[in-house]
Amino acid sequence: MVTFVCHGCGARVDVGQHLAFVCPNAGRAGDEIDHVLVAAAEAGAPQIGREDDPFLRYRAWLSPYRLARAAGLADGTWGDLVGELDRALVAVDGRGFRLTPMTDRRPLAAALGRSGALWVKDETGNVAGSHKARHLMGVMLYLRVLETARLPAGDGLRARRLAIASCGNAALAAAVVARAANWPLDVFIPPDADASVKARLIDLGASITICDRRPGEVGDPCYRRFREAVAAGALAFGVQGPDNGLAIEGGRTLAFEMAEAFGAAVPDALFVQVGGGALASGLAQGLALARACGLIARLPRLVTVQTAGCAPLARAWDRLGDLDLSEAAQTRSRFMWAWETPPVSLAHGILDDETYDWWAIAEGMRASGGRTVVVDEGQVAAAYAAGRAHTDIPASATGTAGLAGVIARPDMGGDVAVIFSGVER
Repeated sequence: MVTFVCHGCGARVDVGQHLAFVCPNAGRAGDEIDHVLVAAAEAGAPQIGREDDPFLRYRAWLSPYRLARAAGLADGTWGDLVGELDRALVAVDGRGFRLTPMTDRRPLAAALGRSGALWVKDETGNVAGSHKARHLMGVMLYLRVLETARLPAGDGLRARRLAIASCGNAALAAAVVARAANWPLDVFIPPDADASVKARLIDLGASITICDRRPGEVGDPCYRRFREAVAAGALAFGVQGPDNGLAIEGGRTLAFEMAEAFGAAVPDALFVQVGGGALASGLAQGLALARACGLIARLPRLVTVQTAGCAPLARAWDRLGDLDLSEAAQTRSRFMWAWETPPVSLAHGILDDETYDWWAIAEGMRASGGRTVVVDEGQVAAAYAAGRAHTDIPASATGTAGLAGVIARPDMGGDVAVIFSGVER
């Protein structure tokens, strides 16, 4: 049996019997608890394979793989499931999942006046052009294990559509993975979503709903319409932890790759751009697991970066102070709520009204001695310009937003790392 537990209320879910998405106690009237499902137990000292597909290389680190084995599926069956999806991804998107490069970009560091190492993990060449597909591949593999093993949680799944709320990268990632799995997808996007994104979504067969902000409505209208679709029976195929706790696990593969590359040379700080929080949450959990398993000796300080135009995580972090995190999980609305004004930034991909996975990120910052950084638009623009001028990575302003934090806080760490994720479209 593979079990997930809610970090807010402690509810336990057998993920072969019930979907490992939302806590069964979430949504109760007047409930202030931060409900998110996470694996109740990790594999002890899991092996690392030699494959260059992360979902094969780190399979022993992933709950869907452990569920497959517990359900009686052979290791080779997991390989078949991954291989089948990988071939379909290549047909749909021209590429499957492979280890992505991380290199010390000294010219970029010198341009910013830094003398230490500046490691850049390049996710722009990943499936759909960003890290987002990692999250959704993990979810899709879970669904395929449920189907293949004929587990109770898989009953009737193919009769339900997938759904996601996104302004760009996550929507494209979901559409590519859904198309590869031949699963219908509904995408909820804002009116100002890039025309090329809309065209590609239509080309991939996704059904698009444009979500305008309604008068007096608080919070992201795309997320609201997504939640309505899920309540009506759709499967949450997004990257918000409260709606699909399993989505964070696929993102951990990025942390495992980074940990392997770091080895004994762990940087002082890791700067991560934050919108809804899945990337930072996956990195925090993945690096913590890598340290627990001896892959790295210590954690880099997790430094999260948001823009002045929308910084709900920074606000929550300031309000948290020295309060015990377990207490904070009981009163979510004291710390996390929708940004009151319409978010605006050049880094439009991190303008989520809420940081849905705020609690796990706060836990990661606490454990590593990290903190939040709020950057202005000048620093966002400077990071984008420096990334394009001093590297060959075609990242968007959203993709280079973590570097804006390095510019804003040159005093934090001698050797640092960032992630460029989100190709310029």
